[in-house]
Amino acid sequence: MQNTIAVAMSGGVDSSAAAWLLQQQGFSVVGVTLRLFRPEDLAPGREAACSALHDLEDAKAVAAQLGIPHHTLDLWEPFSRCVMEPFTAEYEAGRTPNPCVVCNRTIKFGALLEEAGKLGYPLLATGHYAQVERDGGSGRFLLKQALHQSKDQSYVLWALTQEQLSRIRLPLGALSKEEIRDIAQAQGLVSARKRDSQDICFVPDGDYAAFIQHRTGKTYPSGPFLDRDGKVLGTHQGIIHYTVGQRRGLGVSSNQGRLYVQEIRPRDNAVVLGDNASLFRKSLTARHLNLIPMERLDRPLRVWAKVRYRMAPQPALLEQTGPDAARVTFEQPQRAITPGQSVVFYDGPLVIGGGVIDGTGPD
Repeated sequence: MQNTIAVAMSGGVDSSAAAWLLQQQGFSVVGVTLRLFRPEDLAPGREAACSALHDLEDAKAVAAQLGIPHHTLDLWEPFSRCVMEPFTAEYEAGRTPNPCVVCNRTIKFGALLEEAGKLGYPLLATGHYAQVERDGGSGRFLLKQALHQSKDQSYVLWALTQEQLSRIRLPLGALSKEEIRDIAQAQGLVSARKRDSQDICFVPDGDYAAFIQHRTGKTYPSGPFLDRDGKVLGTHQGIIHYTVGQRRGLGVSSNQGRLYVQEIRPRDNAVVLGDNASLFRKSLTARHLNLIPMERLDRPLRVWAKVRYRMAPQPALLEQTGPDAARVTFEQPQRAITPGQSVVFYDGPLVIGGGVIDGTGPD
């Protein structure tokens, strides 16, 4: 059974090429595509449901071209419960979540992995750009960056468990995007020149507030924009419209120059503004800590850490402060460390682990 594998096929070029590559490696492959939401889950007028339908048809077409079976799995209920619901709750709490991290842990490498096992496929592959290896000394499974770091997606995979890592294959980890498109083009796959998806699948236009309002049926009241001394600067349109570091769309002028969101405070429905220099912090606390090469840290560890997907890792000191909690202290202050986002730790290409940013230090 170890030569049988399910491939999560989104209809895009990456997962299509992954399926072909695994065929060439001698695997017996089945394609699986997920239905993650229903039209009524989305704000009116959003095109995500229509796009998802086209993606499903593309995945079926590629599977037919490759001569492999294809299954469609309805996972909208766990996706709603495990991804959409926490996404909404985090914004209501004044934080900015990363739903892709949650989806990878609970759905793509959670519920889908379980369903693939039921179909008789103990292994699961995706089109993520990252690498998984087994350490011969410790026996633990390791997560590493993709060989071509411009496409590396290890940042959104930090929360995977040892059990999940032991059962997944990431065949694109050593290849570039150009090589993947060339493979798909050479095989005549219908997805060869398909554009990459850039947005959250259930918020294709980036209007998070419209999605949240539709999902909850609530209207989010306006409130005060405050400066760091508590002076009222203006009126905001509801806290779900803002995130730390935001400058655009504030509609507030000040003799302080350009203003940026510093803090979102649901307790008094306030959004605190300040200058760019006030956004820099040297330390943060994190929850939901997940370590990959080891069970826990017995002493502080020098790492390279990043607090956003598209940033260069920065030198920092990682300290475990509880069973699933950590403190990270950077050598240099970092801009707009945002509660709800992920902090991910590296040692060269090796992913040490990650956590969800809970807050920042007073510096």
